[in-house]
Amino acid sequence: MGDPGKRVATHGVTCFSKMKMFLLALTMAYLAKALSGVYMVSMLTQIERQFNIPTSIVGFINGSFEIGNLLLIIFVSYFGSKLHRPIMIGAGCVVMGLGCFLISVPHFLMGRYEYEKTISPSSNLSSNSFLCLKNRSQTLMPTPDPGDCEKEIKSLMWIYVLVGNLIRGIGETPIVPLGISYIEDFAKSENSPLYIGILEAGKIAGPMIGLLLASFCANIYVDIGSVNTGDLTITPTDTRWVGAWWVGFLICAGVNILTSIPFFFLPNKLPKEGLEDNADVTTSDKEKHQGKARKEKRGITKDFFPFMKSLFSNPIYVLFVLVSVLQINSFTTTFVFLPKYLELQYGKSTAEIVFLIGIYNLPPVITGYLIGGLVMKKFKFTVKKAAYVAFCLSLTEWLLFLLNFMWTCDNFPVAGLTTSYEHERIQQPLYVEKKILANCNTRCNCLTKTWDPVCGDNGIAYMSACLAGCEKSVGTGINMVFQNCSCIQSSGNSSAVLGLCKKGPDCTIKLHYFFIMVVICSFIYSLAALPGYMVLLRCIKSEEKSLGVGLHAFFIRVFAGIPAPIYFGALIDRTCLHWGNQKCGKPGACRMYDINYFRSIFIGLPAALRGSSFLPTICILILLRKFQLPEETDSSETEFTEMKLTEKKSEYMDMQRSPESDNDRELKTRL
Repeated sequence: MGDPGKRVATHGVTCFSKMKMFLLALTMAYLAKALSGVYMVSMLTQIERQFNIPTSIVGFINGSFEIGNLLLIIFVSYFGSKLHRPIMIGAGCVVMGLGCFLISVPHFLMGRYEYEKTISPSSNLSSNSFLCLKNRSQTLMPTPDPGDCEKEIKSLMWIYVLVGNLIRGIGETPIVPLGISYIEDFAKSENSPLYIGILEAGKIAGPMIGLLLASFCANIYVDIGSVNTGDLTITPTDTRWVGAWWVGFLICAGVNILTSIPFFFLPNKLPKEGLEDNADVTTSDKEKHQGKARKEKRGITKDFFPFMKSLFSNPIYVLFVLVSVLQINSFTTTFVFLPKYLELQYGKSTAEIVFLIGIYNLPPVITGYLIGGLVMKKFKFTVKKAAYVAFCLSLTEWLLFLLNFMWTCDNFPVAGLTTSYEHERIQQPLYVEKKILANCNTRCNCLTKTWDPVCGDNGIAYMSACLAGCEKSVGTGINMVFQNCSCIQSSGNSSAVLGLCKKGPDCTIKLHYFFIMVVICSFIYSLAALPGYMVLLRCIKSEEKSLGVGLHAFFIRVFAGIPAPIYFGALIDRTCLHWGNQKCGKPGACRMYDINYFRSIFIGLPAALRGSSFLPTICILILLRKFQLPEETDSSETEFTEMKLTEKKSEYMDMQRSPESDNDRELKTRL
């Protein structure tokens, strides 16, 4: 039969290693899903330009992930805990990989990306057809038909991206609720915060890799290998530039599929950590699990509605869901459109902004999650103490967030949009009639909707070389210089170069101030996140935990994850000063925003949403002082049970070491 002590020790080590293996596999799954999710958000600007669509549609594409998640979240959260959880998580990873692959498909079905321009490298540059020509007739210019847009197959290719993101959301569904409930069921209660902290750290390490990947891909032209980059007249800082967004999605697809493999070799159930040392307890625990499993299979839906009623009768749980919805509305809008805001506010490229976000934002978040988990494990925070800590930290971070109103830069100076041709700044350009033409260019018969900006040596940009009144060009590609520009009034030779004028060095300094504040706020937020999440886990009964976490995620997706990017994108579209122009004449992606109104929406709306969330948070703190939570009762009973088991185990080991008498054998038999 072998030595029982040795058998018990071996069994304990095996269970311990399986829990650690599950934790490692789940951390990698968190990393993979975060990698693809953050890469998707980082590439939204590139997708907007590639398919020439407004920001509201981009927000809908981003929200499709939450729609896919929503389709299965309740089913997976409740019924998934009664099925084989590791296998379901592994299958979800595979589905996420397939979704990422589908997102990249349009690149292989569409032709080359053709950005809006007045200069064609294949045309005869000596004709100077894109310059100011006095004798050019408007009747010779083709009149585009907006109906031709629907005839182009690539006009609807963004639907592939939407469906792929939706499938990615379906695949992500089982990872969080089933992974968290698995850890909560089989890990020690004091180890649970540390394990969740490790998972959150993995979830942040994924974005770090994703942002670096996005920075690399955004700096590579979308059609690399099939076009001569020397003929390009745009740079990565141009609002028409599109990076190689499709490359990263192929990488994300492979990573997600690889992370699925370990889950297919893990067991559905494990003994509770700390109880597997006792052989008799292990045997009885196993029989109890088998009986419980049979009972669950007999009545898998019997307790669904009673659990729902119990959760909605829990005022702390309901208020926590309300707080989460308001907070996630704020964080989603900020997170999704942060690269776009920083590009426009500070005049940087997508690659540079995404890289800076990864460098400044993620390390303090990882540090905060780990420190938060270790502190909660060491000091064994009660639910009430955790709630107070989360509230104070969140309030501090919110107040610091308001300082971002200080780090501002003005609009790009563009003649006819934000600045007059007489170099006077236009106040509130959204509500002023745009005067694209002036006395200096009316004779040129220019196209007034085409966006191909040039920067004059007077520091003012013009929508095209023709509108700047330029009559001569020198050089090719990005190095082209325009001369004899009648609208450019300067002490020089009235010349211009391609692109918008760069913002001053003070803007770069303000960008660094912004990121310093990001470091501080990210660290404080990550410290507050874990105590806040533990309030959710501890305010519901253990048997309702899986459904409670799933419902929490369900409401976040319905009222925050799905609508927030859509309505926020629509609000951003309202700040557009000039829409791009497709070949068929239909408006495309926005090329120029009123950054002052953009800033008011980007910072003001999230600040208002988060500020309103503190009222229900105060109500939660009041309720916690009056009620005893289910988890507190369960934990006290568990501690008493573990104490009695320890006493019995001690008696058993004493008998092993001493000669047996009849009374000893009788006591041993009873034990």
